[in-house]
Amino acid sequence: MRDGIFSGDRAHPAQRFENDPHEPELGTIPDGTSDADSVKKTGTTTIGISTEDAAVIATDMRASLGGRFVSNKNVQKVEQIHPTAALTLVGSVGGAQSFIRSLRAEANLYETRRGGQMSMTALSTLAGNFARGGPFLAINPILGGIDDEGAHVYSIDPAGGVMEDNYTVTGSGLTVAYGTLEDRYEQDMSLEAAQQAAVASVEAAAERDTGSGNGVYLATVTEEGVDIDDYDLDEFDT
Repeated sequence: MRDGIFSGDRAHPAQRFENDPHEPELGTIPDGTSDADSVKKTGTTTIGISTEDAAVIATDMRASLGGRFVSNKNVQKVEQIHPTAALTLVGSVGGAQSFIRSLRAEANLYETRRGGQMSMTALSTLAGNFARGGPFLAINPILGGIDDEGAHVYSIDPAGGVMEDNYTVTGSGLTVAYGTLEDRYEQDMSLEAAQQAAVASVEAAAERDTGSGNGVYLATVTEEGVDIDDYDLDEFDT
């Protein structure tokens, strides 16, 4: 088990990254130019499900170049950004990591100034503002967390749109993953059932999507914190 670790250290806002045409992405790669507008749609498969008292996030482990060459088989695409929230990394490696660092630092600063934890509504709004205004190269992350109002899951689009739902999927494997997830999803499903559904959906996407595969990272967010575990696709009971 890998316990999520939330660092209270403040970080400087990330500086603008130049687009490197040779930088591997979490599922895809730019077309060889330095123009940020040329970045192709993000590969990978990330899934978020909210239950009565937990948020579950599952991602695959693969980083690839254009979906044709596997550049890394063990990429952790979900990170803790708050004592009770986690965010997926989707897009170019540099852009996704910069987004995580910036959002984590701003959440720390917000809570230090106000003397209390940030609500998931405020955190999701901040994430949307960052996605719209920052140099993060077409990211499309999922945010899952817990606050006084319960469990929440949000998808955040590259233009800064924030949408909350009971479950959501992003990435190039979403069409296959959605079919599996909607077949398994139930309104009052247990935490264990949500975990199994999320992993099964990533596994289904990995069968058909070349940008997804090599295993699953599963983050479970409760009021006690964030736990992140990694599994081979054939060792999790779905």
